[in-house]
Amino acid sequence: SSALTEVTMFVKRLRRKTYLSNMAKTMRIVLNNNSKVTVLKSDLHAVIDQGFVDIHGNPFQKKFKNPDDLENDIGLKCLNDLIALLDNSTDIRIFLNCLSSNLQAFVIQPSKSKEEFKKVAANFQLRWNFLLTGVSKAMTLCRTVSFG
Repeated sequence: SSALTEVTMFVKRLRRKTYLSNMAKTMRIVLNNNSKVTVLKSDLHAVIDQGFVDIHGNPFQKKFKNPDDLENDIGLKCLNDLIALLDNSTDIRIFLNCLSSNLQAFVIQPSKSKEEFKKVAANFQLRWNFLLTGVSKAMTLCRTVSFG
């Protein structure tokens, strides 16, 4: 039973690493093409600024225009930070460092114990997934050029 649990965990980790590796390769291709970056940034701003991101009962419906909302909503802050990087960076390591810094500031540092960390991390992951699902849905429904 213990061996089966270990094998199951290994397979899950391997799948996750494979998925992340493939995603990183795709991101590098997109980030190395200035016209794709421009279109992606434009599409993201369009669906967010025009209020197309609609997640019922979720705080991610706020727009980026209010700085106070950004400071109080870590999911929006993280996404806004990543979108802002599209202006001057095409290095995936910079995007990963940005995300890592935000996770450090908003998830790791505020956690006082292992149990609290698990709770804060799970909450962030849930909210982040809601936000990204909402953005993807909006980009699909608006048939944005960059969605594919």
